[in-house]
Amino acid sequence: MQDPLAFSTGFSVGHVALTVNDAKQTAAFYQKAVGLEILEHDGEVIRLGAGGNTLLELRQDKHARRRSSREAGLFHTAFLLPSRPALARWINHAIEQKLSLVGASDHDVSEALYLSDPEGNGVEIYVDRPASTWVWKDGMVRMGTAPLDIPSLLQSAQGTRWEGAPHETRVGHVHLQVGALDLAEEFYARKLGLDITCRYPGGTFYAADGYHHHIATNIWNSRGAGRRAFPSTGLAEVGLLQTLSVPKELMERSVQNPSTEDVTVEDPWGASIKLQARKALLTLPEIGAVVPD
Repeated sequence: MQDPLAFSTGFSVGHVALTVNDAKQTAAFYQKAVGLEILEHDGEVIRLGAGGNTLLELRQDKHARRRSSREAGLFHTAFLLPSRPALARWINHAIEQKLSLVGASDHDVSEALYLSDPEGNGVEIYVDRPASTWVWKDGMVRMGTAPLDIPSLLQSAQGTRWEGAPHETRVGHVHLQVGALDLAEEFYARKLGLDITCRYPGGTFYAADGYHHHIATNIWNSRGAGRRAFPSTGLAEVGLLQTLSVPKELMERSVQNPSTEDVTVEDPWGASIKLQARKALLTLPEIGAVVPD
């Protein structure tokens, strides 16, 4: 099977940060439901992950207003498991724990199940199909939505039990709600430099390095939504590990951390996107500058 992390050498999602009213309760959900472990508890911030890597950061703000499902923001955080048997074991775990699922789909490129955390943030647990089976045409990958064959999946559990998220678990992609697809494409494709890999009714998918998608945007619940009003629960930040050039117009509007060379930009709806440079020299031709390690 294709290594699902093979595309992470140049670009990948590093972490997602959420603002929540109750960090302890929300962390308990991600421990029980997703199998993440608490890596750090620093005041009102809890970081969870797998294999020592932070995948999710919970930032508590008891006074933040609860985000509406009609607003722009997070649709779901998608946790990518390393193998089909791992997903089968997770399904058995979900059944045993009586987790409330809100969906299960075969997307041609992946097999996925969906649920929500206690504060209404969407969660996807999925596994990729072998990349050799993905169907590409004119730079676009075929992604559909069909019923998930759960009995077939369960047969691959190999008689072993779920023991928490495997060390190789990663945030495979992040799906966002936006107000308009043309504005989303202007930002994520033309300004951020991602490839559009699929257009689906009401949604656009973006990726780098030949993956099916690292970012998705949709207007299914949020058509016409404006910029979010903060403080608000929900998405606080998406961390992208990248070696992409940062266009000058984004750099001029960004907030830089001089100690890490991270660059944070905002999409048209106020979602913070942190571009975290990998350990390499990154030439930025639009700026005529080099970002050092």
